[in-house]
Amino acid sequence: MLGHHRSTQRKAARAPDDEAALTADIVELAKRYGRYGYRRITALLRDAGWAVNRKRVERIWRREGLKVPPRQPKRGRLWLGDGSCVRLRPEHANHVWAYDFVEDRTREGRKFRMLCVVDEFTREALAIRVARKLSSADVIDVLADLFIARGAPTHIRSDQGPEFVADAVKGWIEGVGARTAYIEKASPWENGYVESFNGKLRDELLNGEVFNTLREAQVLIEGWRRHYNRVRPHSALGYRPPAPETVPLPGSQIGSRAGAAVMAH
Repeated sequence: MLGHHRSTQRKAARAPDDEAALTADIVELAKRYGRYGYRRITALLRDAGWAVNRKRVERIWRREGLKVPPRQPKRGRLWLGDGSCVRLRPEHANHVWAYDFVEDRTREGRKFRMLCVVDEFTREALAIRVARKLSSADVIDVLADLFIARGAPTHIRSDQGPEFVADAVKGWIEGVGARTAYIEKASPWENGYVESFNGKLRDELLNGEVFNTLREAQVLIEGWRRHYNRVRPHSALGYRPPAPETVPLPGSQIGSRAGAAVMAH
């Protein structure tokens, strides 16, 4: 009657009233039972009085980034390590940063390294330093630039690589008022936010590019980082980018001009 096509009509999504409480209970059970998957967690929730099905628990489980480690050495309760992303969860921007190294090679076969730093709450890629070699001094240099621009986070999560556990790095971080959060050895799943980011970097850029020189790698990787922050939809953020670029233009020109600016860059 109104001339609208049927496919244009949408019902606005609305989260259930008990979504926050259910999410909190799922996270709490994941902390307590580190080797349980979402199916067992569903059973525990039902025993506790929740009328919830497996698919809803799975959706929340994936949204919160919870995962059962594929293998677990006999080291006690790895999932309860103080640096684990299950035990220490980001609550606001600048609460928990995470960093890690990624490696690749230029065309002639020479290796280069990338130091990736992300804000776990906003999912923003704060920096990717690219160089042939990266030492503990480079880690401090990258963090110093970020602290000046953004302030110091409460925690910085990392594995126990030599560049991160060096006395100079630990002392410098503590000296500026932040705290280190080291994951257990051989437990990369405890640093899930930055590991997820590293996987996206490799899947969307590194696996599809041949870098002729180190400088070319630096330019292309920095361009991807800006695209990741400003344009790329992130599923955990409701398919919005972590740090969208805004342009003060009226009406529909905003989207087109911003997109053109990113493409031009």
